[in-house]
Amino acid sequence: MIWLFFTCFLVSFLGGVLLIRGSRHHARRYGAEMPQRFHLGDVPRLGGLALLAGAAWGWGRMALAPWLGDVSNLGPVNPMTWYWLPVLMPAVLGGVCEDLTQRVGVRWRLLLTGGSGLLAVTLLDVTVPRLGLPGLDTVLHMAPWLGALLALLAITGLPHAFNIIDGYNGLAGTVALIVCAALIHVALQVGDRQLAAVLMVTVGATAGFMVWNYPRGMLFAGDGGAYFWGLVIALASVRLVQQHAQVSPWFPMLLLIYPVWETVFSIYRKAARGGSPGVADALHFHQLIYRRIVREVFHDDDSRRMLMRNNRTSPYLWGFTCLTVAPAVLFWRNTPVLIGFCALFVATYVAAYLMIVRFKAQRWTRPRG
Repeated sequence: MIWLFFTCFLVSFLGGVLLIRGSRHHARRYGAEMPQRFHLGDVPRLGGLALLAGAAWGWGRMALAPWLGDVSNLGPVNPMTWYWLPVLMPAVLGGVCEDLTQRVGVRWRLLLTGGSGLLAVTLLDVTVPRLGLPGLDTVLHMAPWLGALLALLAITGLPHAFNIIDGYNGLAGTVALIVCAALIHVALQVGDRQLAAVLMVTVGATAGFMVWNYPRGMLFAGDGGAYFWGLVIALASVRLVQQHAQVSPWFPMLLLIYPVWETVFSIYRKAARGGSPGVADALHFHQLIYRRIVREVFHDDDSRRMLMRNNRTSPYLWGFTCLTVAPAVLFWRNTPVLIGFCALFVATYVAAYLMIVRFKAQRWTRPRG
């Protein structure tokens, strides 16, 4: 698996070089008036292509192992490894089109991620077999189509959740790395080396992209990259729960509670104000941290000053993510404990959000430098 990591890292890294050198002109389409813009200058938003290239190399090499040799000692490769790439294509390429043109509407992108979800349900036969709650598990057993519908909902929605948190250098990419590492750990615990290898490919591709994304901010993931992370992690999470009864379905929920709850809370917040959930704004949790907790950086160059302040924002959210990933990894079998931590996160998030909005952030939350 280490060989897979390094080769996917290299492909993604080199893909980033080509994108940085050849795609700056397209970044001018992303107007300075965008509410999500927290950088100066024209930065390519096509990192999703570098991620896709790295993953295509890794998954293709896994699928060709019977003919080219099993260099990662994975054993017989599941033929369905071939299908991961086609499943991702509608959503990721749709996101890349939006990154290039800024003209693909929210509804179309939602339909494209839904198309990827339908392909996953049909080609990979993914379903949510249980929820860890006796009454609901009985219903799922009696109506299996409900499990497929839940899988479709998860695979359709998580890419957009990652797109929402993809606001600062290294934020969404590092969250994806942390979550993938936790999924790899549990997959190895239950002996699923195939799924662990699929996720290791994702980790390698993401690490290659991150060289250019953090801290220098030379390449952004864009919608295509966010959709890539969301789809792969959603697919892996559902497959892990589906194939291994000892894994609680609330394990991936706690792993992903930050992007999931950020999305749910954003929909509620916009609806309460009479707005459309599909309209972007600058009131997400990470944006409030940028404005009200991260201190101004004094530098003669405006671009450099904004970049340094941008980079100081992401570590707050990395720590926030680790607070959910740590108990998820420790209690991945224990449904009641996982549910309790999910509830604790929701309460903590809402309290922290209200505290920041009301300008009551404590001094200890601010860096000294």
